[in-house]
Amino acid sequence: MSPSRVLVLNSGSSSVKYQLLDMRDGSRLATGLVERIGEQTSRLKHTCAAVGGTREQNGPIADHEAALKAVAEELARDGLGLDSPELAAIGHRVVHGGMFFTEPTVIDDAVLTEIERLVPVAPLHNPANLTGIRTARALRPDLPQVAVFDTAFHTTMPEAAARYAIDPKIADRYRIRRYGFHGTSHAYVSRETARLLGKAPEEVNVIVLHLGNGASASAVRGGRCVDTSMGLTPLEGLVMGTRSGDLDPAVIFHLARVGGMSMDEIDTLLNKGSGLFGLCGDNDMREIRRRIDEGDEQAKLAFDIYIHRLKKYIGAYCAVLGRVDAVAFTAGVGENAAPVREAAVAGLEGLGLAVDPEANAVRAYGPRLISPADARVAVAVVPTDEELEIAEQTYALVGSKPGSNHGGADE
Repeated sequence: MSPSRVLVLNSGSSSVKYQLLDMRDGSRLATGLVERIGEQTSRLKHTCAAVGGTREQNGPIADHEAALKAVAEELARDGLGLDSPELAAIGHRVVHGGMFFTEPTVIDDAVLTEIERLVPVAPLHNPANLTGIRTARALRPDLPQVAVFDTAFHTTMPEAAARYAIDPKIADRYRIRRYGFHGTSHAYVSRETARLLGKAPEEVNVIVLHLGNGASASAVRGGRCVDTSMGLTPLEGLVMGTRSGDLDPAVIFHLARVGGMSMDEIDTLLNKGSGLFGLCGDNDMREIRRRIDEGDEQAKLAFDIYIHRLKKYIGAYCAVLGRVDAVAFTAGVGENAAPVREAAVAGLEGLGLAVDPEANAVRAYGPRLISPADARVAVAVVPTDEELEIAEQTYALVGSKPGSNHGGADE
């Protein structure tokens, strides 16, 4: 029997998330998280489906190499070790693939070099992704390893959507364009939305709203992205947990010239001290809603700004697509915050959008419609599954290749 398991790794600057999936049925054999890597208070949480329950390790984990070795040991304890002949490949989430990577790619030295070249446009993400890849390749140099890029789904955007209105020579020299992010989520959710409607992705136009601590919107026409809210970096677009989203670029000049702030200080302000957190001191939507219910005006203003920006993008993408078959809410806020969904659609009846209050209030797992039966445009809640999407793309690339269980990583 051909190997059917894929290990998905998502390496952050101080964390590693992982899932081991069986691609015969998409089931999760094990999941886990290593956090606070490099600190004395590191923690590894590991769950095995067959065993049940969660094991936890607490104590210093020096670096990503030590973290992945600890993950390998936990998997081995459950008979799921990295040396298993049933492991077909390791799939890695890579945030920025630029325009060079438009699809999942088997990793070799040339691929690593290109990912490294993109570090200047993804300084917070690509270095951590590279560390995870290099460590995993060292642990299993004989195993195919695949990079799945957040930006790949958005490379289908037309130039009119992807280009900024600046000198093209300067833009090309410094790789300045709209790349977009959360692409694996947007790809998965747009496809699942079409399935929910009983149609093929090629037949459906969908606005996907990925609303988590990071938030992005996309316009998907017939399964292909034609516009998205994030840009050169994940800072542009919607109001997010700690990121400002859209901003007059002159604000940066003003803060530097009048406020005397350094570029690093402005960078930190816009990425880590803005958004919902900057507006009201909280970036947890549940806490913001609790404060609103208690009459907190600052929390209400933050929520109203968040919704106002969201409505603008829904309206804009209705114009971009021309015909909209569905609006799909996903990710932590999109899947769980009924007041956000209700407020985002309220007043858009002229665009064919409405939610059924009872359906919207139901907390349930799985894709579901929350719009009235006679609504012109379906409104859906579609839980995202980026790990499954990465695993499926990885397995599609290497799972059917003869000898993929023992081929070199540079194949």
